[in-house]
Amino acid sequence: MANEDIISIVDYHLQKWMGAEGNKLPTEIDSLMADPDQNPKEEWRTWFPINSRVTDSEISEFEDRIGHVLPADYITFLKHKHFYELNISEASFCEHPVFTWRKSLSEMIFDGYPKEFLIERGLIPFANWSDWGHLCFDTSGKNSDHNYRIVIWDHEIPYDNQFFASDFKTSMIKLDKQDRESCGDKE
Repeated sequence: MANEDIISIVDYHLQKWMGAEGNKLPTEIDSLMADPDQNPKEEWRTWFPINSRVTDSEISEFEDRIGHVLPADYITFLKHKHFYELNISEASFCEHPVFTWRKSLSEMIFDGYPKEFLIERGLIPFANWSDWGHLCFDTSGKNSDHNYRIVIWDHEIPYDNQFFASDFKTSMIKLDKQDRESCGDKE
């Protein structure tokens, strides 16, 4: 059930984003994700989500780099679709392009805010929260199945994290509900 929930939420919000023509960026787009019919002289490039090519070995290498095992539900998320932007409620997920997803996620984890506020305290960011923080896995708690609780980390008060959800799947369901309610969408 968790896989279907995460997959349907991601698909719904990617489709919604494309329907609003939010799938355009003023940057180079990987050829596998780029609109093949777009005029190459246009500054804003159209991208399309594609099926993920993330492998188990890439996940394992990434886990070794961050020093933590990723939750199974988050691995489902990573292995579902590649995208440049995914916004659900106040969360803007780290871009997930086909060949550079690890670089993008590593930059969010290691090169964004000072490491002593995040990764060194066991917080692994995976999405920006509004314009003032991150959604993070909190690996500091006891958790044998790596299904970490999700917290909101605020850059202005970095040592006072706000509980958001008990795990990644629950956070996705909560974000989806918040987004739909704010838009008046009853599902």
